[in-house]
Amino acid sequence: MNKTRITYFVVFLSIIFLGILSRKIPFIPLWIGDFLYAVMIYFLVRIFFPSKKFWLVILLSLFICYGIEFLQLYQGNWIVELRKTLFGRYVLGQGFLWSDILAYTFGISLIFIIEKSFLKYYHNESRFRIKQQK
Repeated sequence: MNKTRITYFVVFLSIIFLGILSRKIPFIPLWIGDFLYAVMIYFLVRIFFPSKKFWLVILLSLFICYGIEFLQLYQGNWIVELRKTLFGRYVLGQGFLWSDILAYTFGISLIFIIEKSFLKYYHNESRFRIKQQK
């Protein structure tokens, strides 16, 4: 596992922790958890595809988030029972909401902008160090 994947994995675990914590603190709006869920999915995709183009990572992340949300419209007995478990509740959710789609879109868009800005800054900073070393 290379450094990039390790970094993405650490961020992924941190986002899981923050997402669970956001559901336990009553004054934090519920959409924050959905926002963090989308950010978590983004970093999960990044773990598996660290060097893929940003647009592909964004589309795959949105596809996963939207797919899970629209899956909540399906009410088969087996999936209803699965949603009653801790895993099912956290991963599959409870009910379809258009506001969740908005939170996912906002979360993935914002983390893309942040990551792109960070990488641009990091790239410029490392180029600056290389020039100083010469």
